[in-house]
Amino acid sequence: MINHNANISIQERTEDFAIRVVKAYSELNKRPFDDAAKILSKQFLRSGTSIGANCSEAKICTID
Repeated sequence: MINHNANISIQERTEDFAIRVVKAYSELNKRPFDDAAKILSKQFLRSGTSIGANCSEAKICTID
């Protein structure tokens, strides 16, 4: 899953990171949490998966 090759693109790295975030979120949701922890885990998912979208947007903006 994780390739430590220096030639891996930023898009591939952010995709790998988002996959790891989703897997971690899935594991977190298997545990009983209070409301605050559930909110934090959802925020973790949103912020961890938005990195790829932000990177793609930045790449599109730099091409123009």
